[in-house]
Amino acid sequence: MTARAVGFRDVLGVTEFRALFSAQLVSVTGDQLARVALSILVYDRTNSPGWAALTYALTFLPDLVGGPLLSGLADRYPPRTVMVAADVLRAVAVAVMAVPGLPLPSVAALLVGVQLLNPVWNSARAALLPQVLPGETFVPGMGLLMMLVQAGQVAGFALGGVLVAGVGTGGALLADAASFAVSALFLATGVHPRPPHESSGVRWWRHVRAGWTVVTGDRRRLALVALGCVSGCYIAGEAIAAPYAAELGDGAAVVGLLLGAYALGNVLGMAALSRIPPARRARLLGPLAVLACAALLGCALRPDLAGTLTLLTLSGVASSYNLIANTTFVQLTPDAQRAQAFGFALTALRVSQGLGVVLAGLAAERVAPHAVVAGAGAIGVVAAFGAARLWHRAPR
Repeated sequence: MTARAVGFRDVLGVTEFRALFSAQLVSVTGDQLARVALSILVYDRTNSPGWAALTYALTFLPDLVGGPLLSGLADRYPPRTVMVAADVLRAVAVAVMAVPGLPLPSVAALLVGVQLLNPVWNSARAALLPQVLPGETFVPGMGLLMMLVQAGQVAGFALGGVLVAGVGTGGALLADAASFAVSALFLATGVHPRPPHESSGVRWWRHVRAGWTVVTGDRRRLALVALGCVSGCYIAGEAIAAPYAAELGDGAAVVGLLLGAYALGNVLGMAALSRIPPARRARLLGPLAVLACAALLGCALRPDLAGTLTLLTLSGVASSYNLIANTTFVQLTPDAQRAQAFGFALTALRVSQGLGVVLAGLAAERVAPHAVVAGAGAIGVVAAFGAARLWHRAPR
């Protein structure tokens, strides 16, 4: 008789995981809320869309530095302590940003500091989660957290405009500061302290190099990172959602539908994958990566809104393969370098997605949006086949 796959109810029954879940929920929602508030704050002061866009970009760029250089802190120090410290520092910095009349260069500097701590928090969570949820409980637990990030981003963006309208940008930033403080409280009271995996006596740069070697020195982990980077191709549908909505002949509301279709599909896919036994999940990794891009090829036929939403939803469902890639990467990585290696993987993912967004935007200046999305899908199919081949040929 086949054993029942571990589900969401099982992992939510773990007290420590509920604390992690709650901390992730409030911090992700607050983070997205702050992005909206800061964009509005800068635009109100400068009346410049360019400066507002630059401020939004600053919320992503520091991850490229924080990922490789700071993520290893969770290997060298107790991961719960690292997460609580990151939350406290972010709460203080965002609260200072809410001070009326604070010069914009100071706001930008504090924003960069806050964002530098994001990959530190996420890498510490990656190092801690396998200890909180060992064995088969790890995959559904990671799936819940990944779905939570998607839902928190949508909720944060939706609430951001409403909250700014009600309490102003300063009030919205204070709400974000409070979310980090609440996250720290959940972690401090709900998660048990655990010792670090790596001695803090190891030199920092040596530890950074060790994390890089862990990623590049094993073909399995390298293949998993490559599969994750395929997202830089199928992200095209999100990157040019506004011009795509205009091509479809609909207004701003359709932009939300286009973005929501992918997010909805991603959540549905992860929910389904979490219920599939581990042996079957592993075999789906390559095919789903290819399908996430192949679904976008249908945009070449210039479908109507319903057809486009269907294709984007299907792409989102297939992109749930990242749950398999993510959890497998964490499980294959040695405890002593897990946070550092995870930071490198996150950085590679950010770079691929950033390039995908920029290139899709540039292409949409000259080519119809539906053709850009279809073209990105074609490139992604080739990339996904290559990454899947690398994974299947890697020694087990």
